[in-house]
Amino acid sequence: MDFEIVSEIAEIETIAVGVGVRDRKRLRRMHGPGRWRKLKGVASVRLLSGRIRMAEIHWYEAHGIGKKEFKLKLPFLD
Repeated sequence: MDFEIVSEIAEIETIAVGVGVRDRKRLRRMHGPGRWRKLKGVASVRLLSGRIRMAEIHWYEAHGIGKKEFKLKLPFLD
């Protein structure tokens, strides 16, 4: 990751569940079987430069496995 999440993730929404998650085969191969979901939310992040910005974050999650593969979406929100 080229950023660090420094606040709670807010405004969490589900983007895709089950067969709607395009990367589910890769996720199962890398992290194990589960009911994979793709989610998005908003949080403050610290960039490599040290600057803190508000940004939309996307990630994958499965019960018993947890949150995996965070992605920072641009442009920043602040």
